[in-house]
Amino acid sequence: MAAPHAGPGVLGWPQARETARRAGLRPLPALGLPLAEALGHTLAEPLTALTDLPAFDTSAMDGWAVAGPGPWRVAGRVLAGRTEVAPLDDGAAVEIATGAQLPPGATAVLRREHGRVDGTLLHACGPTPLTTGQDVRPRGQECRRGEELLPAGVPVGPAVLGLAAACGHDRLSVHRRPVVQLLVLGDELLASGVPRPGLVRDALGPLLPPWLRAAGAEVAEVRGVRDDFGLLRDALRHSGADVVVTTGGTAAGPVDFLHRALAEAGARLLVDGVAVRPGHPMLLAELPGGRHLVGLPGNPLAAVAGMVTLALPLLRARSGRGAESPAAAPAAVALPGHPADTRLLPVRRGAEGVRPLAFDGPAMLRGLARAEALAVVPPGGAAAGETVELVEAP
Repeated sequence: MAAPHAGPGVLGWPQARETARRAGLRPLPALGLPLAEALGHTLAEPLTALTDLPAFDTSAMDGWAVAGPGPWRVAGRVLAGRTEVAPLDDGAAVEIATGAQLPPGATAVLRREHGRVDGTLLHACGPTPLTTGQDVRPRGQECRRGEELLPAGVPVGPAVLGLAAACGHDRLSVHRRPVVQLLVLGDELLASGVPRPGLVRDALGPLLPPWLRAAGAEVAEVRGVRDDFGLLRDALRHSGADVVVTTGGTAAGPVDFLHRALAEAGARLLVDGVAVRPGHPMLLAELPGGRHLVGLPGNPLAAVAGMVTLALPLLRARSGRGAESPAAAPAAVALPGHPADTRLLPVRRGAEGVRPLAFDGPAMLRGLARAEALAVVPPGGAAAGETVELVEAP
């Protein structure tokens, strides 16, 4: 059986991540979605303001809108939601609610706690003199109509939805989310219950889908596949997903059929092994039709290493998102490394920098569960005080 067409041999960790990102630089088509359906997608066009924000001068506080110096004659009230507001004469004041439209002629807002009403007269009693424009949100303070608020490529989170609604949008132009199929390989995996001799719980089926969604993907299916070449071959052949993610089967063991199945599928290997620990036997392949497969090792922490190295850069690019800005921090203590390869080490942040966590073996998740990030430790380790790159933990 011929092997799938391979690219270069084992890649360094930075090179592997860049290869995955470049492989995904064909964002999926744009579509217009109502705000309620756009969460988790990525902006396909810049978000521009359809109105000034605020669209009119408003009160920033509960209190009184006043015209000129005090004391002022109190002449009614203005509540939020009024579309027509009478002008305010010099020396007059109206009670006003936060967010209400400021009457024409008003020069400031006197906070309720800084005012005292004596009959029909309002007196200022605040700690400092009232100044023109105080506690007023002027029209266009946040943005002007037509102004670009966010560039294309920004993930649509709750704050983006709120901003879009505030400046007049009902729909957003976003990229279609890449559809992911997760195939969990192995006869030894249990979907429920307590592990028993020869059988272990599947930890990656629960762990990976939320992380894939956070990277912009739509997880269409999570399916277990037994250690059978024919089953794996057919699963790859019939998958309609933009990206197939597999766990296990990436090495050269007696039931590691992934390379052979990729060969029969006509795949082209882009990455076949990465100089990183854990997770060395990970792979990335291009399938016919412009689809991709990311093969993660079966050990849980090694699979997480494969996620951050190959799956996440690929999915972010396919979603239309830009490359993540690298984060860095000093090592509070010496961070142990591998003699020749990059090491991804679960760490927590502290006042002096990041510290490693115990239980960081390839098959362990206890350290990752407490981690705030994965430190990218260069070959040979990092000395205390040395700056290391950080990859956010799930």
